[in-house]
Amino acid sequence: MSRRITTIHYKKLIKIFQELGFKIDRFHGDHVVMNKKGAIRAIVFQAIKDVPIFQIENNLKIAKITKEEYIAVLKLI
Repeated sequence: MSRRITTIHYKKLIKIFQELGFKIDRFHGDHVVMNKKGAIRAIVFQAIKDVPIFQIENNLKIAKITKEEYIAVLKLI
């Protein structure tokens, strides 16, 4: 059974994407930009306490990461 995706602190989200092979490319204002070698485009999300669910889901689609993979890594962190 999969858990629902909920809002999460941006520092924890950074750790999740780093675990999945992404690296911080830059901070642009209040946004974090992360990239992965071979990725079509970078993932971008706000550097705020509660990153909105739609930003997390959109970045998972861009990164081609399933919700199950995301939840599995979230449990490890």
